[in-house]
Amino acid sequence: MPLRLADLRSASRRDFFCDAFGGIGALALAELWQRTAPAAEGTRNSATDPLAPKPPHLTARAKSVIFLFMAGGPSHLETFDPKPVLTKLDGQRRPAEFGEAKYQFVKKDAKLLGSKRSFKKCGQSGIEVSDLFPEVGRCVDDLAVVRSCHADKVVHSAAQYQLFSGRVVPGFPSLGSWVLYGLGSDSDSLPSYVVMPDPHGALEAGQPMYANGFLPAVYQPTMLRSGEKPIRNLDLPAGVTLDQRRETLRLLENLNRASASLLDDEALARIRAYELVFKMQIAAPEVFDLGRETRETLDLYGVGGEKTDDYGRRCLLARRMVERGVRFITVVSGGGPGNLQWDAHGDIEENHLRMAAQVDRPIAGLLSDLKRRGLLESTLVLWGGEFGRSPEAQGGVGRDHHNLGFTMWLAGGGVPGGQVIGATDAIGLKAIDDPCHFRDLHATMLRLLGLDQDELTWLHLGRRERLTELQGRVIPQLVPA
Repeated sequence: MPLRLADLRSASRRDFFCDAFGGIGALALAELWQRTAPAAEGTRNSATDPLAPKPPHLTARAKSVIFLFMAGGPSHLETFDPKPVLTKLDGQRRPAEFGEAKYQFVKKDAKLLGSKRSFKKCGQSGIEVSDLFPEVGRCVDDLAVVRSCHADKVVHSAAQYQLFSGRVVPGFPSLGSWVLYGLGSDSDSLPSYVVMPDPHGALEAGQPMYANGFLPAVYQPTMLRSGEKPIRNLDLPAGVTLDQRRETLRLLENLNRASASLLDDEALARIRAYELVFKMQIAAPEVFDLGRETRETLDLYGVGGEKTDDYGRRCLLARRMVERGVRFITVVSGGGPGNLQWDAHGDIEENHLRMAAQVDRPIAGLLSDLKRRGLLESTLVLWGGEFGRSPEAQGGVGRDHHNLGFTMWLAGGGVPGGQVIGATDAIGLKAIDDPCHFRDLHATMLRLLGLDQDELTWLHLGRRERLTELQGRVIPQLVPA
């Protein structure tokens, strides 16, 4: 089509530079693709495969992450942060010297609620652990217990968004998606980022808290089901051969590429999903077949136990996937309406006794199994929820949400174990010693994976976005020099 004089007159200087540099950029990109093209078929290359392994920015201590997400908010006061002063003040009003706190449901005249749990010094480190977690207590020398966590929101959805994405609103990439974007995946036949929800149902923040946000769709999580078949229809249908399935995949790929622009990341992610499913039909059945494990290993995780079977299965699957190159795995405890989570508004004792009984043995089994297989050194394990519970009572024997001070712990991935970091005040109200915000936790985890929070960015709406939003502080006790 010939260029008209009117077109030249209507084009601004900005339009000219935009068009010119777009063309120059396309030429440069084509040249780059040619130079970096795989030398041989089957070689994964980041120029053509966004999930190909990428070198870290810095020296990495960890290669993968397993996040043991205790949804609903486990109480630090009943688990890993003993408060004898709180127990002494049971039934009294909070002394004024501790300051104020905002809650959802606790009334202004509420009384302090002492913990009925007993704490025992465990391991050579002598870290105090509640009797809710006797099995985890035996692994305490591998744990770094951070008792001074805090966050910005006291409602589930906003707190869950901030825990996973660093923001209190949906639409931003989760930690798992950022890690996958930064490092790629060591496996091309399994999902790279996996979430295993609780079978009781969805959480307040829903699936967006795990999602890729504005990052390309290829970095989204794969959601698995609970039970003996985490992925439906994984086996080939009866009467269908592998060659026939390969031809079906090729037809779908051709149809997708014919009807969608190659710049459409949703279409590319869909094509890649079909390719992954085909590879999984070859490789994944072996991964998800727990019958290949010994009885001793199944017992270690509590598989087959009345209370521990479900979470034990999912923790064991996490180990099996990590050793096959899966980069990031979230194993959720708690789902559905309130009391089926660690959301102990009505009765802290009933709720936490029940919830801890489901996860204590599986978590300890996971830590022990990773360690004996030499995987704990390269696998970073994180435990915790979106906040803790209030020192005051709600309704007499329950506890409300509490974001001003609570506990999380890390293990493996180069983290020195057998240590306690930070502290809350004498009643567990506020983090007062070495406070650790979620952004500090994120910055630290990225650093352990060899990723720099300032280098790991994505241009979105004209701004270079990053996981930590503001500058996160790398916790020095977790990242030794």
